[in-house]
Amino acid sequence: MQNFNWQRTDLIDESEEVVVHQTKEQKEKLEQSSGIQIEDRNAGRVKITDVLVDAEGEKQIGKKEGQYITLSVPTLTLEDQEGFAQLEQELLVNFKKMHDALSWQEDDKILIVGLGNRTITPDAIGPYLIDHLHSLDVIDEKFVMYAPGVTGQTGYETGEFVAAIAERLQPKLIIVVDALATRASNRLCKTIQLTDTGIHPGSGVGNQRQEISYEMLGIPVTAIGIPTVVDAPVLIADAVETMLRSIAARVAERSKPSSKLSLSSWQPDINKELDMTLVQPIFGEWATWTKEERQQLFEETFAGSHTQLMVTPKEADYWIDRYAKLVASMLMNWASDL
Repeated sequence: MQNFNWQRTDLIDESEEVVVHQTKEQKEKLEQSSGIQIEDRNAGRVKITDVLVDAEGEKQIGKKEGQYITLSVPTLTLEDQEGFAQLEQELLVNFKKMHDALSWQEDDKILIVGLGNRTITPDAIGPYLIDHLHSLDVIDEKFVMYAPGVTGQTGYETGEFVAAIAERLQPKLIIVVDALATRASNRLCKTIQLTDTGIHPGSGVGNQRQEISYEMLGIPVTAIGIPTVVDAPVLIADAVETMLRSIAARVAERSKPSSKLSLSSWQPDINKELDMTLVQPIFGEWATWTKEERQQLFEETFAGSHTQLMVTPKEADYWIDRYAKLVASMLMNWASDL
């Protein structure tokens, strides 16, 4: 069987080492044994996961040493102005904290790089950001903005373009904005990851290019990423999980008076702890497996024709435009205080 990782993700809080350590005790054990610190907190509706990875942690989970901040609004919709406002505010707060140690001079420059292919909507957030920054009435003089395209368009490594400009410009900071891949369909276009470790363009979709980082350029690199695509088999696994839990919840509530007294269509709570043996007579033993075991089954089943199929929301163009405006606004607010 082909050993194919269809659970591709760019988000550190979706890496296996972080996912399986959810309780306080598990996180403390992880911190002591592998050099990974995890802190979860909430700010209004924004769920924030702060992960610090040291040199030992880098060896353990394959993620670069540094700080990763993931901000998510699980209930976010395109019409949710309040949700976007809170997300932008928390992105600004955490972006400021990440760069507190930098001391700025009047002539310091900031290079903003919008990665991605503007002809492919879910990959166009970087170029869209540059467009929005150029369209602002007041463009901060500290900013130098560049959308290099992708290797398939130019024939050159994106990292080489960035390195050439950085060598000529010698900016104080490089900010890279790109679309990411997620392994959870409910996080599509509802999450932002902020990290000081730089970025590997295309890594989430199996097309890893030259790294853009401090190690490569000698200049601090901050990456801002928004997950816009997910592997198709992940959607199948999520749908099966939701179906099984929904049926199990209905079976569990079937004999309770509360379900009979409902005046409208009763919807079970599928997020609470459920006894999955209730659906074993219907679906067999595999229904009682853990989610990870069922995902392994799908990995083996879909190791062929569906491995290259990526999925994005049908309103992807609106989501991308909305996030490009959000990040542009945040950067302008941040620069106004420098």
